[in-house]
Amino acid sequence: MKNIRIIVIVVLLLQLVSSIFFLQSLYSLGMLPSKYLIIAAVSLLLLACLFIFTEMKSQKNRKLFKILSLLFSMILFAGALLINKTSGTMRVIIGDSAYNIQVNDMVVAVLADDPAENLADAADYIFGVQYALKGEEVENTVALINEELKREIQVKEYQNMQEQIQALYENEVGAVIFNEAYISILEEEFEDIHTRLRIIDTKTVEKQVEISAKQEAQAEDNCFIVYISGIDVYGSIRKTSRSDVNILAVVNPDSHQVLLINTPRDYYIEFPGVTGGAKDKLTHAGIYGVDVSMAALGALYDIDPEYYVRVNFTSLVEMVDALGGVDVYSEYAFTTKEDGLVVSKGLNHFNGEQALEFCRERKNLPGGDFQRGKNQQAVITAMIQKVISPAILLGAGDIMESLAGNVDTNMSQSQIADLIKAQLNDPVSWDVTSMAAEGTGGSKQCYSMPGRALYVTYPDYESVDEIKEAIAKVRAGETLEE
Repeated sequence: MKNIRIIVIVVLLLQLVSSIFFLQSLYSLGMLPSKYLIIAAVSLLLLACLFIFTEMKSQKNRKLFKILSLLFSMILFAGALLINKTSGTMRVIIGDSAYNIQVNDMVVAVLADDPAENLADAADYIFGVQYALKGEEVENTVALINEELKREIQVKEYQNMQEQIQALYENEVGAVIFNEAYISILEEEFEDIHTRLRIIDTKTVEKQVEISAKQEAQAEDNCFIVYISGIDVYGSIRKTSRSDVNILAVVNPDSHQVLLINTPRDYYIEFPGVTGGAKDKLTHAGIYGVDVSMAALGALYDIDPEYYVRVNFTSLVEMVDALGGVDVYSEYAFTTKEDGLVVSKGLNHFNGEQALEFCRERKNLPGGDFQRGKNQQAVITAMIQKVISPAILLGAGDIMESLAGNVDTNMSQSQIADLIKAQLNDPVSWDVTSMAAEGTGGSKQCYSMPGRALYVTYPDYESVDEIKEAIAKVRAGETLEE
């Protein structure tokens, strides 16, 4: 009899401890409204009371309820561990939201037929450098090379990267040092750069850039603006690279409105604090850092984007798959050139790879890059509609896992949790409206590639003014028409 009582006490304690652990995990996550926490607490209390009542009153079902109680305790422990894992993953994704760590892969390259295989082999070479673009990173790279070789290398400075590469081609220097992100720009002038150059060493140089996110106490309203940057790179999400997707999301939680603004990647505009009044293609701003892209779009639309979210192709695929796919509306029926994905006019259900293919296609689309921007907005809209559903909690763990290492943001965990909590507390539908800046194609010299005309998109400032008006309306809580 005494042993039976001990077993009953142990089972009851396990159930109580697992219940408290589970409730504490839910509370720490910070995403559930109070009413849901109360419902969970009351439910667990009633189950504990049911166990006690069964032990006291029912001889017949005692054994069954002990087994069920043990199983339930195990489920609660597992659930709490999953919740804590999700919260931990979220902290990994967000990190220190006050700063952006920009990663620059600085490469040392020689001609493809050069005998040098590493830095030691090239120690006696003259290294071509330029300090006009990201000069601090070049200087840091030279210092790292000197430290590794335990000697100072001989450098020859050039005015721009074109002169630097041409000097290597003409054997004026034996090697060149530059940011790997510039290869995509250099190939517009040196089409054979991938075959004529060979990288013998890479130095990773990190730079901490402060990006101040808006504090709620300083905000005039609850409206906020998020810069969504899509970069075409693999590896670290914090690696500087061209930004092929440049979308602003103007969010008003009070009126439940989201305005998505797409700006063409080739938009010919200034980069405040970088170009000194000269103009460049918007996509090149990403090479100088996400803060420069935000400043460039802010100057264009007379706004101050508070937050950013950077994603790469890997993150898009994994996020869409974690969501169970998305239903995307297409304005046109077409087949993608790369993988032959057949897209119907109207709603299409895409998995991650299909959504990526839909976002990247431009050659088989009327309107080319402009329509591609609209398609990217359509995918983001579909993801938003899926995310604001209460059912998203079922896949929260998978979604957090898909974001880890593939998403970079300066939003804090508490800010994201508050948004999710508000939606769960009042699960109303959101109005998502899309707009796109217009322009005309042309050819012009760019700041990042002086001396050579590149394809650019000249802004249509009437469309820019229309976007400014729409932003003001969303801030004021007015309803926009699609």
